[in-house]
Amino acid sequence: MFLALRELKFAKLRYFLIGFIMILISWLVFIISGLANGLSADNAAALLNMKADHFVIQPDSENKLNRSQIPEDKWTEIKQITAGTGATPLGQKMLSVTKAGTKNKMDVTFFAIDANQFLNPVITEGSHFNNTAKNQVVVDASLKQEGIGLGDWLQDPETNQKWKVVGFTEGHTFSHSPVVFMNLKDWDDLIRANPQLKQRYYSAIALQMTPSQAAELKRDVSEIDVITKEDALQNIPGYKEEQGSLTMMIVFLFVIASFVQAVFFYVITLQKTNQFGVLKALGANTSDLARSLMGQVILLTVTAILISVGFTYGVESILPESVPFKLDVETFLLFSGLLLVVSVLGSLLSLRRIANVDAIEAIGRAE
Repeated sequence: MFLALRELKFAKLRYFLIGFIMILISWLVFIISGLANGLSADNAAALLNMKADHFVIQPDSENKLNRSQIPEDKWTEIKQITAGTGATPLGQKMLSVTKAGTKNKMDVTFFAIDANQFLNPVITEGSHFNNTAKNQVVVDASLKQEGIGLGDWLQDPETNQKWKVVGFTEGHTFSHSPVVFMNLKDWDDLIRANPQLKQRYYSAIALQMTPSQAAELKRDVSEIDVITKEDALQNIPGYKEEQGSLTMMIVFLFVIASFVQAVFFYVITLQKTNQFGVLKALGANTSDLARSLMGQVILLTVTAILISVGFTYGVESILPESVPFKLDVETFLLFSGLLLVVSVLGSLLSLRRIANVDAIEAIGRAE
């Protein structure tokens, strides 16, 4: 390590440029990861934060809540089997609404729930609605950016139905739109605006059950399908494709990082071939030289990661609320470890070159 530190001190500019490139790569990895996690949360936060393990849906809905319709009589059958515990209906519908008195439309997702069951969200401001009050809703706090406050009314311009905002919650978005929670009574009024509707339906039945209990329910009730929360997440429109693209970008960044660092250190190793030959002639072992190189790689990588983490938090602090960005400590630790691993792997090419240096041949080429 002594030799590694002396060389870093001697060739400050050279290693500063290498470190700068490593900082940029690490910083880009963290930024892309934060955006990927932020988009994931913005697309599916309502399901991620939902206290449900499984969902009962329509068999031919391709695991999509927005395509599923569970009729009232089917929910009655499920309620009798589950004795009203561990199961509650969920209505889901996307609409464009306006703030009463304005014409600016906002895309929202309505979630109809039983206010006395486990789907009821945590209120951060205002109050809950109940199952008997009409036209009261709790909305995600992101609607504040649209000028929505407590006591305001949301209006469906197609049917002229109105709902009063009585509370705010956080972390409830679905398909990149804020969620509006209503009770099942208002849900019935909302869907009955469709004149072709023959009976009340729900999009799904949320379950708090073990996998074996969910499988037993599927056997006992005909013409239903039971899926896990993960299945529902993966089939939110655009969720899988969005995450796949961002994950591919992150993977390529790691590959690029390993190649860039491998090339940099290999070129430096070639430039120092004569020096390695002299050191070997003076009695230095290949293992000593390898430890020196690895020490440089690890020191530069760790320093670059720490600086890029600071830069990432700085960027997060100045991003507008409209930009979804989320990066937790676990993700930082995971990607920091991966960056360190690819840096070490990228230096293996240089280690092979050091091991093959012949002291006499290298000294003979010295000027």
